[in-house]
Amino acid sequence: MQTIENLETRAQGAAAIWSRRGFLVLLLVFVLAGAAGLLGVRTATDSAAGDGWTLELDHATTARAGLDVPWQVTVTHPGGFGKDLTLAVTGDYFDIFETQGFHPDPSDSTRDGDTLYLTFAAPPGDTFVVAYDAYIQPASQVGRGGSVSVMTDGRRVATVDFETTLLP
Repeated sequence: MQTIENLETRAQGAAAIWSRRGFLVLLLVFVLAGAAGLLGVRTATDSAAGDGWTLELDHATTARAGLDVPWQVTVTHPGGFGKDLTLAVTGDYFDIFETQGFHPDPSDSTRDGDTLYLTFAAPPGDTFVVAYDAYIQPASQVGRGGSVSVMTDGRRVATVDFETTLLP
C-alpha cells in the first residue's frame, strides 16, 4: 500500500503564493522608484543673510554612494570682501566624500575639533563662488549634516544648515 506524505496543503500553497506576490510588488515599487529618479541625487538651495552678507548653498539632500554631488557656496557682499574671505564649515561633513578639491583652492585652511576654516583670497567684485568637486565614497552608508558660515571679524554673520541623506 502506498501513502502520500509531506504534500503541501491548500493553506500552505496559498500562503506561498501571496508571499511571492508581495515580494514581486515590493520589487516593482523599488524598480519604478529607480526609473522615476527617486533614488538618485536630489539637491536643494538654501540661503541666509546677515550684516549685509548673503550666503547661498547648493547641495545634495539625498544621494547614493558613488554618485557625483554638488556642493557650491555663493557669497555676496555689496562693496566687496576686503583682503580675504573665510568660510567655516562643519569639518566631518566632508568625510563621506572622495574629492578633487575646492575650486578655487583656499589660500589657507585650518581645522579645530569641529570646524574647518577655509580662507580665500578675495575676488574683485561683490560675488564669490567656491565649489567642492566630489562624489560620495563607495563605502559611505550614513549621511552627514553640518553648517557653512561666512566669518567676518571672528564671528559668523550668515549661516546655512544642511544635511545629506544617503540611500542604499
